[in-house]
Amino acid sequence: MSMSDPVADMLTRIRNGLSAKKADVSMPASKAKEAILKVLVSEGYLNSYETGVDSNSLPVISVNLKYYQGRPVIEQLKRVSKPGCRVYKDVSDLPSVEGGLGVAIVSTSHGVMTEKQARKTGAGGEIICTVF
Repeated sequence: MSMSDPVADMLTRIRNGLSAKKADVSMPASKAKEAILKVLVSEGYLNSYETGVDSNSLPVISVNLKYYQGRPVIEQLKRVSKPGCRVYKDVSDLPSVEGGLGVAIVSTSHGVMTEKQARKTGAGGEIICTVF
């Protein structure tokens, strides 16, 4: 069975891993997922991620989850733009998450980045998810 929204599946695996206090989670790999994870690691929401292959020679990503004093660093992880309803915003309309404490991950023509970086670049795009 094909998956209709692999990014939402990745975010759900991260949320479930954090709520179950897992050290890491793994999922099928893709370039889009890797770009989103790169932003989450650079913003300090995850420790690290690495790509590899599973026993069937399929690419997988293993994500090392981050905790602070026994609590997950990520409190809220929401998918904004979905396959049935894409959400695009101009650079002037990019959202601020929790008054600037969180980040929105945006897919722009310059790559996947946070909304703060997108404002500096002057590029709007698709709001993939918000993290707080």
